[in-house]
Amino acid sequence: MEHVPSYYAATVNPHDAWPQLNDDIQCDVCIIGGGFTGLSSALFLTEAGYDVVVLEAAKIGFGASGRNGGQVVNSYSRDIDVIEKRYGKESAQLLGGMMFEGAAVIRDRIDRYAISCDYRHGAIFAALNRRQLAHLKQQHKRWQQYGNHQLELLDELGIRRKIASERYVGGLLDYSGGHLHPLNLALGEAEAIRRHGGRIYEESEVTAVRYGVPHLIRTLKGSVTAKYVIFAGNAYLAPHLEPRLARKSLPCGSQIIATEPLSADKALSLLPDNHCVEDCNYLLDYYRLTADRRLLYGGGVTYGARTPGDIDGLIRPKLLKTFPQLDGIKFDYAWSGNFLLTLSRMPQVGRLENGVFYMQGDSGHGVTWTHLAGKLVCEALKGEPKRFDAFARLPHAPFPGGRRLRIPLTALGAAWYALRDRLGV
Repeated sequence: MEHVPSYYAATVNPHDAWPQLNDDIQCDVCIIGGGFTGLSSALFLTEAGYDVVVLEAAKIGFGASGRNGGQVVNSYSRDIDVIEKRYGKESAQLLGGMMFEGAAVIRDRIDRYAISCDYRHGAIFAALNRRQLAHLKQQHKRWQQYGNHQLELLDELGIRRKIASERYVGGLLDYSGGHLHPLNLALGEAEAIRRHGGRIYEESEVTAVRYGVPHLIRTLKGSVTAKYVIFAGNAYLAPHLEPRLARKSLPCGSQIIATEPLSADKALSLLPDNHCVEDCNYLLDYYRLTADRRLLYGGGVTYGARTPGDIDGLIRPKLLKTFPQLDGIKFDYAWSGNFLLTLSRMPQVGRLENGVFYMQGDSGHGVTWTHLAGKLVCEALKGEPKRFDAFARLPHAPFPGGRRLRIPLTALGAAWYALRDRLGV
């Protein structure tokens, strides 16, 4: 199964393929899923000396990791003020101390392994109304309290200097965030795993897992016997493989386009400092420039991981509302990808059996969170579970309505928040 025909697949770095598993093998740790969660875990573990096998049903980076907006955005899908209100000060302190770590892991990987993925620094949260700007001002204070001093508040004039759009009343610029080519990052990390002796198998869908001592993981043409198992499939993990993980999460789709290449003058006129942007709406828009000066623009959510028939019709009105000066622009690429949503919008982390771990439900903040997650599960396997358990203790309720009603009820709730965004309340 090849990558979807996205801008990323069309501009991927040359790389060697990985084989299919056609044998019965053994290892210390078997990781199910070859996206950022699995790759980050595998790289930390191979660096620590573990014998690691990664099983990917399609291609490395096939899912959200190779299709997302490429934005390196700090924190979680719920910020630290919500975490403190819901889970208490102790949880807020532990999670707050980690919320900028995923981006640091990414920068370290890029530098240490010389991964060519077009990394650029700077991420802007753009406020569409005064209520959102007030929230960003509070976020600025909270993030500084947790050690992020690479922040700049932008008033209306300041954000106009950063974004050639009249939509915004201000924003928050995080210089420790940024943007990159996510598929090339994934492939670079996979190559680093190979260099450390890790084994990666593509086109090796897991068909069954038998828990025991050790655990047995079966694929279509082979098997892996392992002391530890890590579920890292997120929205692309087959529900029947581990129903306990499917009950408290909901796959959702997001749509992205990439325009035709812009002239250097046009590109710099839109985003003079080449920062990436996301607005502060519940159903947010996000965009950035690519290395070859295309505008990559995404937004909207389809609940239940449906792929819309007309991505152009969904994204073009959003893009032109932000940049009316691009009227008539051609879209060279349009694609959809799935991410995994949780009811709390916080990641789900924990253990299913003795030696069986899972991390899922990034809820739209997967690029940074997944890189932190790999570090945390490595710590847990090494006997240092405190930070992993800070996430594992968070309660997670199932979506209301069961299997039949959870999608329409979730969409109804999202429509309510979207209405509030439009009204600015």
